[in-house]
Amino acid sequence: MKKQLAPVIAELQLWCEQGLKLPIWWRDDDAVAPTPALDQLLALAADLDAPLHLAVIPDPAGGALADRLQDTAQARAMPHGWQHRNHAPAGEKKAEFGAHRPNDVMLGETARGWRRIEEMFGSRALPVFVPPWNRVCPAVVEGLAGSGFSAISTFLPRPVKHPSPGLLQVNTHLDPIAWRAGGGLADPAMLAAEIAAQLADRREERADNSEPFGLLTHHLAHDEDVWSFTATLIEVLTQSGAAAWTAPLEDD
Repeated sequence: MKKQLAPVIAELQLWCEQGLKLPIWWRDDDAVAPTPALDQLLALAADLDAPLHLAVIPDPAGGALADRLQDTAQARAMPHGWQHRNHAPAGEKKAEFGAHRPNDVMLGETARGWRRIEEMFGSRALPVFVPPWNRVCPAVVEGLAGSGFSAISTFLPRPVKHPSPGLLQVNTHLDPIAWRAGGGLADPAMLAAEIAAQLADRREERADNSEPFGLLTHHLAHDEDVWSFTATLIEVLTQSGAAAWTAPLEDD
């Protein structure tokens, strides 16, 4: 697997030669309860000494998940919507917080979601809103700070650092799963080229390197190839000498 990441390794070598640093972070979505897949995720994070940010679905997540994370030094929890329920009409892309419902109803759910995560996880909770399917309408974004949030996280490079007053945006940038093909690992060569291109854009100042480069995973959907790729990519990044772990709220 490491050979397939040769373009990324070569790009990171350029970062080292130019004395540049790449901030990185790791977000994993859809946690609800302790599962064998979650155990594997937490073990991998521990083995790699990697900070892990779990996007937890507030309803129906329960105390068993909070108990499981209590003694896990690497993990933090963030609200992943409210129920991860699709409210978009047939024919539209899935969204829980798209422009399909009254704004006050949706903002009420975001606030409840944050309170629930904070109550369950205490100091391990982070006020970072992660909308299901990485989709959210502008009206909800504008109200998130009033619901107790400090940041929002979706997918792809952020268009702006602060999408609304008092709210930071810290996205993820690489998802290794081939969702449109039914799951499994996307073509590793394509993934490597995509990562190398994104890092080159940052190195050559065509993209904002103050936004941490985010790895997005979904532990419940991983097969062994996805697990292997994730572990190898993190090892390549952290052993390069160019990458440094950060957290979403440190980018402000």
